[in-house]
Amino acid sequence: MFRLQGSARSVTGQGLRAEVERGAIDSLAARVAAFFAENQSGPRVVMGALPFDRSQTDYLFQPQICADAADDRGSAGKRMALPDAVRCAITPVPLPVAYGEAVAAALKLIAGSAGEPDPLTKVVLSRSLELASTHEFDAARLLAALARDPSITAFSTLLPAGADAARPLLVGATPELLVSRKASEVVSHPLAGSARRYADPAADRASAAALETSEKDRREHQAVVDAVFDALSPYCRELKAPEGTTLRSTASMWHLGTRIVGRLKDAETPVAELASVLHPTPAVCGLPRERSAEVIGQLEGYDRGFYAGAVGWADEAGDGEWYVSIRSARLAGRHATLYAGAGIVAGSDPAGETDETSAKFVALLSALGIDEHGRPLREHAA
Repeated sequence: MFRLQGSARSVTGQGLRAEVERGAIDSLAARVAAFFAENQSGPRVVMGALPFDRSQTDYLFQPQICADAADDRGSAGKRMALPDAVRCAITPVPLPVAYGEAVAAALKLIAGSAGEPDPLTKVVLSRSLELASTHEFDAARLLAALARDPSITAFSTLLPAGADAARPLLVGATPELLVSRKASEVVSHPLAGSARRYADPAADRASAAALETSEKDRREHQAVVDAVFDALSPYCRELKAPEGTTLRSTASMWHLGTRIVGRLKDAETPVAELASVLHPTPAVCGLPRERSAEVIGQLEGYDRGFYAGAVGWADEAGDGEWYVSIRSARLAGRHATLYAGAGIVAGSDPAGETDETSAKFVALLSALGIDEHGRPLREHAA
């Protein structure tokens, strides 16, 4: 029902004991505190997902059983590899050409606002792949396949019941930590600026080097780092980025990342409050936040739901971890929706950003054993 499997340990929740009152993110910390005050039995932890849109309602629940263990990704299964008899039809929403047009429209808005007091400098646009299979998707097998990559945090969480015949789940593999809190220590590790990885070592090294020296990607990344510092500074007496900006890699992508570490002024500040002020960061929304969210609503053409939101947990003491729910899929029976996005800034190229989203689909599609057209991959992991 819930699993968060990171580089050092995994957190698992089984069963559904109670649900936290649903609401918008501004009231998250208050609702979590009220839940623990009113529910004195069961595990002293809640877990679940936050939607991308701050005005939409989240979904958090208390499990019947909660386990916190060392990472066991070494026992993770093979690539999910849909059986040969399975047929999987894929419908892009929007079509790649329409996505490129949306990127071009965003670039015009960015250029047109250049002389304004608070100009639009970044918009993160996403697209999706709608999958219809002849058999139900196996969330556990998909999670196990994703967890084979040690550079990401694999996750799976229950979503609120909707019109689907099956209860939906959000499953994914994210490289990005929104925020964690352990006692008075706070950590955030934002990513922005990405490049595709290649099987050929020379091409892969060239891709990494181009990203590391890209003025556009460096500028995009710094804007995200500045926003995280601005959001956390009022809460922290100490806040720094000890390693600076470094290259981070997953199995399919290179990223620019900056690990930010802080010490809380008030040790009672809960992780739920920190998550609520940070989300959504410019890495998944843009700058300024409210205006870029409006542009996303105008140009994307679909509801993100819990994609580009956050998945995580919070305990009664205020500790917890929340990861940005990118590289994710919504599974419901024989239907799945996969999501990927790219940050649009001055200098972005519509074709290049479309290719970046295709590269970001690779992690999920490879775990399913298919390509972007639904064709089976010939090579199967041992």
